Amino acid sequence: MTRLLLTTGEVADLLGVSRTTVYDLIRTGRLASVRIGRSRRIHRDELVAYIGRLRETDGYEVAA
Repeated sequence: MTRLLLTTGEVADLLGVSRTTVYDLIRTGRLASVRIGRSRRIHRDELVAYIGRLRETDGYEVAA
């Protein structure tokens, strides 16, 4: 079964950034998260949506 919620560390690894950067994205509202106890989790669909927004706003191009 695929997990729906990812830790900030897992998201950082997938994006190739630091955990601090992931927390900054959450703090600024660019990446939605949920709090479970004292931990933050990011839904897989939110991560995909965030990447989609990056592609739209940063002029993402696919190499031919």
